[in-house]
Amino acid sequence: MSTRQKIFLFCFLSLIFIGCDQVTKNLVKEHLEEGVSTSYMNDTFRLIFVQNTGAALNLGDDLPPVISFWVLSIIPLIILTGLFLYAMTNVRTIGAMKLLSFCLIFAGGIGNIIDRILYDRHVTDFMNVGFGSLRTGIFNFADVCVTSGVILFFVFRKDKEVGVNSPQ
Repeated sequence: MSTRQKIFLFCFLSLIFIGCDQVTKNLVKEHLEEGVSTSYMNDTFRLIFVQNTGAALNLGDDLPPVISFWVLSIIPLIILTGLFLYAMTNVRTIGAMKLLSFCLIFAGGIGNIIDRILYDRHVTDFMNVGFGSLRTGIFNFADVCVTSGVILFFVFRKDKEVGVNSPQ
């Protein structure tokens, strides 16, 4: 795959993932009542609309608004910008799966930062999975992207990166 194709794919997929995240969050806001849980597949999967001002599992929810804005929006935005620049600078040598992992992490992070900036630190979460009392926290599509990206990264972290002069 050429460098141009990799860059295009990274940007295109990022926009698709961010778009899916924003569309699902808007659908939840339009069609679900906040705090009401709807259960599917024998209560394995639940839809429940919540607004989260913290990070995962509401960590940082009680931070003062200014600190929360910096810690949960600006610093992650700087880190994601660095990830994007790293990926674009090294796109020729990064393997396709590792690049996909960076794309998922980037898109998921940006999806949640969009919410934090546009909706006064509130991120829409709506999915919950589990069996009986063993359940996940409530999460969204952006969280699925970030988690999938991190898992992919660790699975493919030792992939031989393509050398500049080696055949692809």
